[in-house]
Amino acid sequence: MLFTIRIGVSVLAFAIAAFSGIALIPYLKKINFGQTILDIGPSWHKDKQGTPIMGGFMFIIASLVAAAVGYTVYRLFYFDVENNLAANGMFKLIACMVFSVLFSAIGFADDYIKAVKKQNLGLKAWQKMVFQFLICVAFLAALYFLGDKSTEINLMFVSFDVGIFYYPLMVLVMIYISNAVNLTDGVDGLCGSVTVITMLALTTICMIIKEYEVSMYAIAIAGGCLGFLVWNLHPAKCFMGDTGSMYLGGAFVAISFITHNHLLMILVGLVYILEALSVVIQVLYFKFTAWRHYKKTGEKGKGKRIFKMSPIHHHFEMCGFSEYKIVITFSIVAIVVGVLSVVLQYNI
Repeated sequence: MLFTIRIGVSVLAFAIAAFSGIALIPYLKKINFGQTILDIGPSWHKDKQGTPIMGGFMFIIASLVAAAVGYTVYRLFYFDVENNLAANGMFKLIACMVFSVLFSAIGFADDYIKAVKKQNLGLKAWQKMVFQFLICVAFLAALYFLGDKSTEINLMFVSFDVGIFYYPLMVLVMIYISNAVNLTDGVDGLCGSVTVITMLALTTICMIIKEYEVSMYAIAIAGGCLGFLVWNLHPAKCFMGDTGSMYLGGAFVAISFITHNHLLMILVGLVYILEALSVVIQVLYFKFTAWRHYKKTGEKGKGKRIFKMSPIHHHFEMCGFSEYKIVITFSIVAIVVGVLSVVLQYNI
């Protein structure tokens, strides 16, 4: 029965996302909400100038509606009071949804400023960080009141309690990973494809640990992203924008924290994490080599780069990879680590 419900949720989310694009994309074009491409990116990306942004509304609406329908059906036909499967399930589901939507609101503000001012500069970095910090603190507080009071970092094969330091550390992790998902959105179909896979892995993991309600949300996002890819695969008819990528980042973080398995969160989200890490490495190496050059010659701004461009998907573009090849390669990596994560969770 649960398998049938999950399939139904994914199909419903796919249908809503795919068909909503028929009306949403022309509307976004009509109000002139198009992407502005900066000169610092690959030169061929200029062809994407004006492509509608905020297409993320397709899978946002689809996943929220489908998850709500799936949960309702679950409560009607599969609610098990004796095993206490849904004691906090509804509240965890709501917490995940609210967290994701609030992160999406930050992205929407960013997209709106970009669309109105016609530049690739939205909210200031410190503004994003403040809002993200407050939302992450609120989510961890919600989990605490829902019963997750553990301050252990769970790496499956070893766990260690860091006490009160757990919360500030996890806030930093949440902000890093959610923004890592945002950075993955830079090639047509990349973030959507990787997220379909990561959400399928999280769906399976949630089922194994009996977080059935939250699994409805994960599978709904997978279906919604698949429907969005109808419009987002190269050449993209629309972009998800920060509205969509921040929603997906928030959803991935929220669902992962429900499992309270930090190693699996790292494994499942490895593609996102490496994307963000490539940016960190690039910036630090450039600044270090620029500082060293300045000390030797007195010239400023003469740093070196490890990658041709970051995030790393742009490095592969500059090396001659097509957008399809990048999507396929990164998706294969996501599949491998996703399967590994499920196997590890199943065998612990």
